[in-house]
Amino acid sequence: MSEFFPLSLLEFNYAYGAPPLRGWLKEQPDYFCVDELLGFELSGAGEHLYLQIEKQGLNTADVAKQLAAIFAIRPLDVGYAGMKDKHAVTRQWFSLYLPKKPQFELESIRLDMAQIKGVELVTAQRHHQKLRRGQHQGNRFTIVLTQLSGDLDLLSERMAAIASKGVPNYFGPQRFGINGNNLLGVQGWFVDKRPPRRQLRGIYLSTARSFLFNRLLSARVAQDSWARVEEGDLPCRLDGANTEVPTGPLWGRGRIKTSARIAELENELAQEYAQWCHGLEYSGLQQERRPLCLSLRNFQWFWENQKLQLSFELPVGCYATSVIREICIYEDRSRWQAQTEYVGEG
Repeated sequence: MSEFFPLSLLEFNYAYGAPPLRGWLKEQPDYFCVDELLGFELSGAGEHLYLQIEKQGLNTADVAKQLAAIFAIRPLDVGYAGMKDKHAVTRQWFSLYLPKKPQFELESIRLDMAQIKGVELVTAQRHHQKLRRGQHQGNRFTIVLTQLSGDLDLLSERMAAIASKGVPNYFGPQRFGINGNNLLGVQGWFVDKRPPRRQLRGIYLSTARSFLFNRLLSARVAQDSWARVEEGDLPCRLDGANTEVPTGPLWGRGRIKTSARIAELENELAQEYAQWCHGLEYSGLQQERRPLCLSLRNFQWFWENQKLQLSFELPVGCYATSVIREICIYEDRSRWQAQTEYVGEG
């Protein structure tokens, strides 16, 4: 029985060397703000009522459940694009399937929403389609790091490098559970042949793919080839970018389509974690690719009163912690409140 998974395997390489600072993340909820960017215009008519809400102290699934109860609809009739952090101030959209209900007045909706503690209605509008997972354009982050110490002289140089080149597109630590507990679940399933409960299967599959991707990306970072297309790569072009970036595998069925040295590197990883790759292949997932390089949009920062404020936009499925980890070795001050629940990217 596998009762231990080395947490050292979650220590992925830094793109620019050790971060110049140490400090705190999420000292208070409003020091980590997320604004979901929908990326498309609402039609103003249709069977779905879209609500933009601001929440604090609740996860996305909790809010969706309470919305279903308030509007007397099935939980499946509540849509949202991404999971947002519980220990933060976040704005995101929900859709409610209300085909036979009359048009709602904004103030009436606001009164209904007052039943949910920690939630405030921003705006509401009709649309003709349900909001589905991953449908949004991305997220805008405003983050304040506090209790900082370290070499401030290196900060400007580090920020310039990040603005110019981006950061490695690692999956964030929330993918792996508290203290990497989800990795133990994967190990138990694929190595010890102890299938998990049905509701954990998807979590463990995502965990396994994310871990293998991060290990491959970390190896490319060590070789300084994470942001540069090399012979044998399968590159992709990021939205709004003029240059191509390399990609790495999200494991599943299908042959590795890279070649030369890149294929050798990916095959070495597959051999090292053969039981994990085998489990993913027979789970029904197809092999996909994910960019190794994450570029920031509208990246700004300033230092004030011993605090560092960052603001930037990221595409869907990318993690703010992948940016922060290149700047600061941080202590997540919300960890002590964290539940054992899984929080996906959003």
